[in-house]
Amino acid sequence: MAPHDNVTVIELRLSYRYVKAHPWVVMAVNGFLSAYFMEQPSFRVQRHFDELESGMHVWLCEVPGTMKMERLLKRLKADIPAFQLTTTPSTTDTCPQYLIDNPDPVV
Repeated sequence: MAPHDNVTVIELRLSYRYVKAHPWVVMAVNGFLSAYFMEQPSFRVQRHFDELESGMHVWLCEVPGTMKMERLLKRLKADIPAFQLTTTPSTTDTCPQYLIDNPDPVV
């Protein structure tokens, strides 16, 4: 496989709290990811589902090895309400996860 064919599967997640506060965001992220695919055909959404245990919305995405997720997330940040991002690196059993959640309230 050539280096440019290197693909990583990532999970983009919206927390239950974030979706409850901004219900329209699920459709906005769907639209954003579809538009991103039109720009970057090597980027693909494999699957979108609701995780019943946590109430999260999850998108499994194929990301080319050369693509920087930070770029996608920075563009997404301009389209949806303010959020806190938690990144969990991959392990032997999981793929990298990017969790979008409500920002912590200022104390």
